[in-house]
Amino acid sequence: MSRRRKPVILLSNDDGILSEGIQALAKALKNVGRVTVVAPEREQSTMGHALTLHKPVRLYKFDDLEEGTQQFALSGTPADCVHFGIRQVLKREPDLIISGINRGVNLGNDIFYSGTIAAAREGAVLNIPSIAASLDYIHEPGDDPSKAHFREAAQFIAELAEMTLKNGLPDNSLLNVNFPNRDFNRIKGVKIARQGVRMYTDKITVRKDNRGRDYYWMGGKYAGFKPISGSDCVVLDKGYISIMPCRLDLTQYEFMDSLSRWEIKAHGKRRTKKAATKMNSGSSGRNSKVVANKKTAQKRTLKTNK
Repeated sequence: MSRRRKPVILLSNDDGILSEGIQALAKALKNVGRVTVVAPEREQSTMGHALTLHKPVRLYKFDDLEEGTQQFALSGTPADCVHFGIRQVLKREPDLIISGINRGVNLGNDIFYSGTIAAAREGAVLNIPSIAASLDYIHEPGDDPSKAHFREAAQFIAELAEMTLKNGLPDNSLLNVNFPNRDFNRIKGVKIARQGVRMYTDKITVRKDNRGRDYYWMGGKYAGFKPISGSDCVVLDKGYISIMPCRLDLTQYEFMDSLSRWEIKAHGKRRTKKAATKMNSGSSGRNSKVVANKKTAQKRTLKTNK
């Protein structure tokens, strides 16, 4: 009897290859499949879905990280890492792509900026089942490492990975998982959630450099979330693991019929009858003046000839 082939799992993130989250995940997934890590060489948070097309990238192999995995660092973005991992490292499509575990949540509208989500979304673009995983933890200087429950989150993601490999996902889809920073026995359960809305203060700070020129810091402080029932923000805040199924198709289907009734024309702004009448009358007046001027000129010519 032939041995069953172990699934190929590609890991990436936006915190960098040496982050605790991705190494905890690599360790937990070794029993699920053949794990390959291709992650940024340095932090790439809020990079979104950028691809590096204007300069070369470099690949570095790491042999001293989690035993039983192959790991590479790339001088590119999270989306680069997935693209490069498939095309250059694996040279085949993996059975599953997982991005994370991110240090900090990826909830609500933040998913449009997140490098963690972008790495999973790159997998969804290629129609490969993908998962993005984040932990509700922000490191502070002097923190006890045990405060971050990456190991518990990694164990949960490993179980979810097995379910995903067994059941599959809809085409061009991914799962966005956010994990409370708690022991398992303090987590209330798992809830399937919808996308919420997070809010920030709008602020651009202006400062001056040593030569007196202005420079700017973008970004404001987190200001909470909208209390939308069943949203990922609310679910996580109540102590549940949030799983939001995401799709690439952003079409607002409910609005399509209404939008079609706008009578949008290819030639631009539609003329009203009043405007058209005014334009025609104005043109008629100008044409009359031109004809009158021609007749006057003809009369002057006749007099001159006489």
